[in-house]
Amino acid sequence: MTTAQLPVIVITGTPGTGKSTHAQLLANESPIPLRHINVGHVVKEKGLYEDYDEEWQSYTVDEDKLLDELEPIVAQGGVILDWHTCEIFPERWPDLVVVLQCEHSQLWDRLEKRSYPLKKIQENNEAEIMQVVLEEARASYPAEIVVVLKSESTEDLEANVTRLVEWVKSWRQERGFES
Repeated sequence: MTTAQLPVIVITGTPGTGKSTHAQLLANESPIPLRHINVGHVVKEKGLYEDYDEEWQSYTVDEDKLLDELEPIVAQGGVILDWHTCEIFPERWPDLVVVLQCEHSQLWDRLEKRSYPLKKIQENNEAEIMQVVLEEARASYPAEIVVVLKSESTEDLEANVTRLVEWVKSWRQERGFES
């Protein structure tokens, strides 16, 4: 866990589960300053990858470079890391790991609308069915900081963000900070 006065939250899930939307809304609605960091964008903008895989239309991330880039930012606290995976982040980083999940046929539709190639849609859909991201989170972090939230509707989104805002308030109060 961080010793910063502001929490570090990881929002993760299969592509299409609503990570960026949740992270941005949480950053906007949080009672304390939280910076949304879309890790995929950082990888692209800073060139923190080894190559680009045309078949999968994705980057092969240089994890060491990525962690070196994020370390000083995370050390300050007050960040929401938004990425499709979480296990590369050191156990000491997050105060909360949120795994978003979506019913697989709905996820399929979301990924089709993004014009993902069929092979990539199939792989991500299978990962969602098999709960790959959740298993990675549970294997990488203490159970008490891993939270699973359903992300299938606007109502889910609103309820989830409200719940996360309340978690931020409680986190601060438990540490003797005003919220």
